[in-house]
Amino acid sequence: MTAFKLAVVSAGLSKPSSTRLLADRLAEATVRRLGEEGREAEVAVVELRDLAVDIANNFVTGFPAAALREAIGAVTDADAVIAVTPIFTASYSGLFKSFFDVIDHDALTGKPVLIAATGGTARHSLALEHAVRPLFSYLRAVVPPTAVYAATDDWGTAGDALTDGLPGRIERAAGELAALLAGRGPAAGAAGAAVPGQVVPFAEQLAALRV
Repeated sequence: MTAFKLAVVSAGLSKPSSTRLLADRLAEATVRRLGEEGREAEVAVVELRDLAVDIANNFVTGFPAAALREAIGAVTDADAVIAVTPIFTASYSGLFKSFFDVIDHDALTGKPVLIAATGGTARHSLALEHAVRPLFSYLRAVVPPTAVYAATDDWGTAGDALTDGLPGRIERAAGELAALLAGRGPAAGAAGAAVPGQVVPFAEQLAALRV
């Protein structure tokens, strides 16, 4: 059985980076959930920090350098993408946006893209819904219901890995992405999922979007 190709895009600027750490946790959880379904995944990590100059030059010349071309290929050839950005000024970083600007606008059509972000305070978590999700909706990607935001304080919170806190959000999002890859749709792998013909109350639909 052919392994899924999973591209992980991290826009963290520092080393080590909490953005990269969150990206790795999401990738590990997704690979594990796919393994539970008897499927394998190959993970390719794209560190945008290392491509910043190439991305800028691409805007000027119109041609990607070899490293950038390889990164673009990893994303466009992937079966699914995990995209993680730090939040700057209540939105995604310029580097994050610039990378997806140099990718063909049709390349992500129909592709599952799990979105996530990091920031210093939980107050910026809504940037995922008012900035990051609309970006990938515009690119016609399929974005799972759960977006994962990790504030600085979240890394020190234990939480039950299956029910709450950052570990719980990671597991829920990874399960939704794995379900999309397995062809079942994100609702099929979630507890309390809607069935065809069932009307889901608006309050429940809003709850499903919480990070």
